[in-house]
Amino acid sequence: MTTVPGLVPYLGGALAVGGLAVAATRRRELMVRWCAWAVGVPVVTGAFWLGPPGIAVLAAVVGVVAVAEFGGLLRLGPVDRAVLGVAIVGLVLTAWLAPGEVLRAAAVGALAIAGVPLLSGDAEHGLRRLGAGLLGLVWLGALAGLVPSGAVGLVLFVAVSIADIVAYGAGRHLGGPRLSALSPAKRWSGTLAGAAAGVLALAVLSSLTWQTAVAVAIGGPLGDLLESMVKRGARVKDAGRWLPGSGGLLDRIDSLLVALAVLLVLG
Repeated sequence: MTTVPGLVPYLGGALAVGGLAVAATRRRELMVRWCAWAVGVPVVTGAFWLGPPGIAVLAAVVGVVAVAEFGGLLRLGPVDRAVLGVAIVGLVLTAWLAPGEVLRAAAVGALAIAGVPLLSGDAEHGLRRLGAGLLGLVWLGALAGLVPSGAVGLVLFVAVSIADIVAYGAGRHLGGPRLSALSPAKRWSGTLAGAAAGVLALAVLSSLTWQTAVAVAIGGPLGDLLESMVKRGARVKDAGRWLPGSGGLLDRIDSLLVALAVLLVLG
């Protein structure tokens, strides 16, 4: 298995090569996206370099932002969002400080989420709020899995990102049958090419096991489709508009979240 310091040359090289390729295209949207990566990759790498404390802080901050975007998509009120946010941060901190109590923390979070619509007596929208809150807890709660993952978590993020990029490009050029009606632009050809690229990235970064391969090849595309389903239900294109070139944070970590969940189940 690789280490976080061992990943730095690969990440730096990838950013440099990507920057040259983007500059050659002279496309403004690609340049904006590369600049966002150039800022985000060092921040994320630095957090992983610090070990569990740094990863926990990063996962908690990402969790709070993701809850805000998720709450907007599912039309959750401020109290629902606040309780879900506390539940996600609580899961992350428990994974750091008391890893043996993660399941108990998840149960407490689920009860708190259920209590909000129940205590408010919301007969009209209570079931929707409860379902949305529990979905958020399961989906976004996978961030807690980053804390004990070490360098593997960072490698997983790199691999699913590469898989996403290759899947997008290959699908556009190769065409073929659609992957799902949830995302008409995605093709089986692109998904298979992306899976192969992601698995190759795992091998290059010395992190290829059957568990990580399944997480990237299957969990990554499922995560993308899950967010597509949520966004289609909300009738929006992006989870947010604040992240240059990517829309929202959920648009960048959707594949990682389900890949993490798959890895946790298999690991």
